[in-house]
Order: sequence, then structure tokens, then C-alpha cells
Amino acid sequence: MEQIEGAVSSTLNSVLPMTVGEELITLLAALIFGVVIAVTYMATQKREGYSQSLALTLTMLPVILAMIILFVGSNVARAFSLAGTLSIIRFRSAPGEPKDIGYIFFDIAAGLACGVGQFLYGALFVVTVCLFMIVLNAVRFGTPKKSIKTLKITIPEDLDYQNAFKDILDRYTSHYTLKKVKTTDLGSLFELEYKINVKNDVDDKELIDELRCRNGNLSIILSLAESPL
Repeated sequence: MEQIEGAVSSTLNSVLPMTVGEELITLLAALIFGVVIAVTYMATQKREGYSQSLALTLTMLPVILAMIILFVGSNVARAFSLAGTLSIIRFRSAPGEPKDIGYIFFDIAAGLACGVGQFLYGALFVVTVCLFMIVLNAVRFGTPKKSIKTLKITIPEDLDYQNAFKDILDRYTSHYTLKKVKTTDLGSLFELEYKINVKNDVDDKELIDELRCRNGNLSIILSLAESPL
């Protein structure tokens, strides 16, 4: 009987290497880290708009990861079992923006710090990175100084697209590059795609009006570009 009790006690100690109080502290710390990271994400994404689902995920992820670390502990068999279980998971959603993926990895690191009991280092890491992100957002780090836009113009097939808009673009832009030419409407029309740097004092409507007069009032699309010239 004593041998059975000893075996059960050994098994419980292997599965639950921490006391209930220590586990609660770990989960609470992970939850606080997650909330701080989620609030930082929302604060730095106000201009572009943030995703509520990502904010909730950032809150939950450190807690989930810390609990996984507690379950696994130093047991190699459980670690391999967990890896096998996670390998069957397939993420159905499309990857987000690079900044969103960065916040996910930030969350994972915070959860790992809680799971291994490094609360002080975890708090220092979370506070430092959050302050760093807030400062970068405040100074608008990485924002292009010039207004880079994408211009798409539809023209008839008999119009010389090489020089058709050169004088207009020279007057309204500081730089432009023809990126793509493709045919539409069974080859009767061409669609030109430019990357342009619009001058600071230029009215977009005036630019579009002049282009409309040149392309026969066909479709013109002017939008912000995400890639540099």
C-alpha cells in the first residue's frame, strides 16, 4: 500500500511540479503581460485601425503558453507528445501584417518567461519593448516622407502609352515609374500602372482631370502605394 501511495505521489509531483498558489501567480503574471501587450498594440494601431480578434488573442496567448510550459515541465515524453499534437493543427486564417506577426512573437516570449518562472526578466522585457513601440509610433518611425501612390490608367489600344502622359506626369509628380502594362477587354484597351511621387502642392483632382482628357474619360484609379518606387 505504501508503495502504491509513493508511486501516486511521485506521479503527481511529476505532473504538477508547482503548488496551486505558484501556478496562480504564474497565470496572473501571464495575463498581466498579455493585457499590457494588447493595450500597447491597440495604442500603436489607432491610426491604421486595430483588429479586436488580434487584441483578444494577444491577451490570451501568454496565459495559454505559460500553462503549456507548466504541463510539460522537464518531462521529455510529454514534450514530444505535445509536439505531435500541435503538428496536426493547421492555421486557416491568412497571415497578417509583419507588425501583427511581431506582436504574436512578442506574446510568445512573454508567455515563455512566465512559464519558466522568470517573472522579473519577463516584466523587464515586456515593459521595455512596449515603451519602445510607443516611442516609435509617436515619432512615426519608418513613415515615408513623400506621398508614394499607385496610378492605374486605362487607355485605348491606338494611344501611344510610352509618351501619352509624360508631360502631365512631369508637371504633377517629382518622380514616376511605369511598373506594368496589360491588355483588357479582349485586347482593345491597355491598363497602365505607375508608381508616382506626387508633388506637395498638387491637387489630386486636377491631376485626374488632365489624365481623363488624355485617355478619353476611361477608368483612372489613384491610390496609396505600399511599395517604394
